[in-house]
Amino acid sequence: MVTSYLLRSNLVQKPYQYFHYYYLSEKQPGCPLSDLNFETDIKVSIEKFKNHDWTWREILHYGYLSSVIFFVFVIFPAPILLKIPVLSLFCIFFLIPLTSQFFVHALPIFAWLALFFSTGKIPSSWKPPISVKSLPAMETVLYGDNLSNVLATFDNVFLDIMAWIPYGILHFSAPFVVALFIFLFAPPTSLRSFGFAFGYMNLTGLMIQILFPAAPPWYKNLHGLEPADYTMYGSPGGLGRIDAILGFDMYTSAFSNSPVVFGAFPSLHSGCAVMDVLFLCWLFPRYSFVWWGWATWLWWSTMYLTHHYFIDLIGGAVLSVCVFIYTKYVHLPVRDPTKFCRWSYTEVEKINIRYLDPLSYDGEARLSTREENTNSFLAPRGNYPYLQSNFNNTFQMSAISRSRQSSRAAVPLSPQNNGNVGHSSSSVDLVPEADENMGPTEEVDTSSLENSSPPSVFDGDADERNHMVSSTASSTSLDDFDNGTTTSGASSHYKNTKSQVPFNR
Repeated sequence: MVTSYLLRSNLVQKPYQYFHYYYLSEKQPGCPLSDLNFETDIKVSIEKFKNHDWTWREILHYGYLSSVIFFVFVIFPAPILLKIPVLSLFCIFFLIPLTSQFFVHALPIFAWLALFFSTGKIPSSWKPPISVKSLPAMETVLYGDNLSNVLATFDNVFLDIMAWIPYGILHFSAPFVVALFIFLFAPPTSLRSFGFAFGYMNLTGLMIQILFPAAPPWYKNLHGLEPADYTMYGSPGGLGRIDAILGFDMYTSAFSNSPVVFGAFPSLHSGCAVMDVLFLCWLFPRYSFVWWGWATWLWWSTMYLTHHYFIDLIGGAVLSVCVFIYTKYVHLPVRDPTKFCRWSYTEVEKINIRYLDPLSYDGEARLSTREENTNSFLAPRGNYPYLQSNFNNTFQMSAISRSRQSSRAAVPLSPQNNGNVGHSSSSVDLVPEADENMGPTEEVDTSSLENSSPPSVFDGDADERNHMVSSTASSTSLDDFDNGTTTSGASSHYKNTKSQVPFNR
């Protein structure tokens, strides 16, 4: 009774209507590609696990992350009777299909967080000596001075607050906002690419901090160049002034007892900000100047608060760029600028690096392949090449330019009137109409046109030279990708020659 009343209330109906109007109305009828999996039967995941054909790339990926979690399980000083139930609960979330679609691809993030909070429990005898002089010396050699101390020379309440906002507040919430944008507006499977890149960037940076411990600028301000040891407490740096302004302990205790006190290089604050910016520039390139303005703001705040040298920021940025480039060309789907949100997509494409070489392929400068089949465990094929078993390496582009306004006109704004929910104006009749002065239109056998593109002297196999453009309404779901089967709607294939009218995506 109460639940039914709440569902009919404006508090629920209004958000649902807006969400349906702006997002769900974009969904192609009969295309479950963007749907989430609400299955809760663990047997489904177990069956996939049994039937999965593991590759060496999968073994390397999951083996590495599992070894990190096992290391944390061993060194963390907690009763074994407490650690086993926690680990078992963690595994259950990976087996339930409803939660595994998020947890499996967030495993790099979980491994990083587990190792971060357990770093302080690693015996000091296992850790290398702490470097106190290397970062200040590199800062002086490369930039002529200690830029952190230069920026921190003049401080006041206004500058303290301006530095506190990005470093102490927005830094922790920005990844969740970026993940929400990626889920709503990027192609399906893009969110798992963000989890892969964000997790591996932080995990790699933390490994460097453990293997190369270095003192931050606040240490030099407090202790000079005296040798440091792992028994020393951390310092909030300039954030201590924020505690004085607020009148309570918000950062002093947290930074004093930080698991990683001497983790100046590389700066994971810089790495996280740059990773967020790179994905936002990929998703919303028109506002790139805004995103890089945010990164510049955070860079200034880290040096002003004496938490990092400028060389630390460069190290974190370079690490993020390297991980993002790898993710973009191996895992990240191709974004279609004509699509509005994830529900607008009828197929998932990814960059085919082999066709980027203009000497090996006579076609567009940037080509992509549509993913057709997979045999992945707990996840549809998309962002993990080591989970892929088959590719359809044909050049395919959608010739349909969908209109959000026309699609909304046919969609009800309330769930009660769900006659044709989700129908849009995406379907286009590709068969030309017969002219009244001509005879009946003859059916064209398109099978003979698929192999009619001109050959290239650099190609050895004629099948790989086919330039094929398709316009499909795929009925393949992410669950079908898991099972290695796909079904697609009617499609029309046309020869891509210079005699045709050029396409506009």
